[in-house]
Amino acid sequence: MNVFKNYTSASVGTSPVTTYTVPSATVAVTIGLTISNTTASQITVDVQAAGVYVVKGAPIPAGSALSVLDGKIILEAADTVVVTSSAATSADVILSVLEQS
Repeated sequence: MNVFKNYTSASVGTSPVTTYTVPSATVAVTIGLTISNTTASQITVDVQAAGVYVVKGAPIPAGSALSVLDGKIILEAADTVVVTSSAATSADVILSVLEQS
């Protein structure tokens, strides 16, 4: 079965936040990943998928957003997408995936 889903994390800060964990017996195709800076100052963000960096220290100007993906990433069961910001409660995240089980 193929299902499109969005997953979100609000107010991501300096501690890593797991925005998504692929369910068991599922493969996920990441379609989009956007991070917005909700503060009045520039921040930097790290995004890891399946334990490797997709971006590290990517700058996002105040009040702006960053589209992290320039293609699709395939994730397998139990893989995670983890986001960390350089400032407390400074980033909102939306991840779009196609889950195939």
